[in-house]
Amino acid sequence: MPEFFFDYGLFLAKAVTVVAAIGAVLVLLVAAASRKEHTPVGLRVEKLNDRYRAMADTVRRAVMSKSEWRQKGRRDKKERKEKEKSRKGDQQSGKRIFVINFRGDMRATGVTALKEEVSAIATVASDQDEVVVCLENAGGTVHEHGLGASQLLRLKDRKIPLTVIVDKVAASGGYLMASVADRLIAAPFAIIGSVGVLAQLPNFNRFLESHGIDFEQITAGKYKRTLSLFGKNTEENRAKMKEELENVHELFKNVVAEHRPAIDIDSIATGEYWYGSRARQLGLVDELGSSDDYLMRAAETADIYSVLYKGRPTLMQRLRLVITSMFNSVGF
Repeated sequence: MPEFFFDYGLFLAKAVTVVAAIGAVLVLLVAAASRKEHTPVGLRVEKLNDRYRAMADTVRRAVMSKSEWRQKGRRDKKERKEKEKSRKGDQQSGKRIFVINFRGDMRATGVTALKEEVSAIATVASDQDEVVVCLENAGGTVHEHGLGASQLLRLKDRKIPLTVIVDKVAASGGYLMASVADRLIAAPFAIIGSVGVLAQLPNFNRFLESHGIDFEQITAGKYKRTLSLFGKNTEENRAKMKEELENVHELFKNVVAEHRPAIDIDSIATGEYWYGSRARQLGLVDELGSSDDYLMRAAETADIYSVLYKGRPTLMQRLRLVITSMFNSVGF
C-alpha cells in the first residue's frame, strides 16, 4: 500500500509539472505574440489615394527613364499645387468615400468593431459622401447578424449613401446585412443569397436510455424548451420549433423585401444561393464588379479613407493567433 501511494504521488507530481510547463509555454507564446503585434488599440484611418499613388509610382519608376521620371515629378507637383489652390477657393470640399472592411463569422464578432467604425464615420460624413462596406460573411446566428444590419442602417438613417461590395460571399445573415445597402455590387463568382433559416442539433436520448441513464429537465413555461439534446423530443416540440423558424424566416424576408422591393421575394427566399451573375439577374445585387476595381476607379475623383477599429484581443484570441501561427510555420 505505501508503494501505491508513493507511485501515485510521483505520477501526480509529473502530471502537475507537465501541465505547469505547458501553461508556461503558452503564457510565453501569448506574451511574444503580444509584443510582436504592434497594431495600436483604437481607431485607425488611412487615405487610400496615397497608397494607390505609391503603388503606381513604384511601377512607373521601374519602367521610365530617369529624365521621364523627373519630368513626371515636376508635373505631379504642379498638379497638386493647382488642386490645393482650387480646393481653397471652393466653399465645399470634394467627395469623400469611407471604407469599412467587414469579415464575418458564425457569431458576427466583427460587429463590435463595426459599431465603432460606423459611429466614427457618422460624426463627419454627409449626404455628399459615401460609405463603402467590403463585406465577406457566410452567415451565422440570427440576432448578431441582425445587429450588424442595424449598424449599417444607422448610416442610411442619416442619408449617407451606402454601397456594399461582395468579393466572395454574402449568404444567409451575410446577405441580410448586405441587402440593406443603397447599392449592392458582387463579383461574378461571389456566393449570394441563402435567404433561409436553419436549426439543427443531435439528440442522445436513446443512447442514454440504453445505458439506463435518466435525464431530468424542469421548466416553467410550456415552450421554455422545445427540442432537447438529451430529453425525448415530441412532435409537438418539433412543430413549435418549426413555427419559431418560420417566424424568423418571415422577418428575414421582410427586411430583404423592404430594401430590395424589385425582388420577387418568395422565389428567392428558398434557402438557395446563387453566384454573382445569376444573382444580378434575380435582382439580389445591382452590379457586377470587385472592391479593388471600384475603389481604384473612385480614387480618380474622390478622397478615399479606410476606417478600421482595432480592439484589444482577448486571451482566447491571442491563443488562436499563436496556434494558427504555429500551424502555418510547419506548412499546414
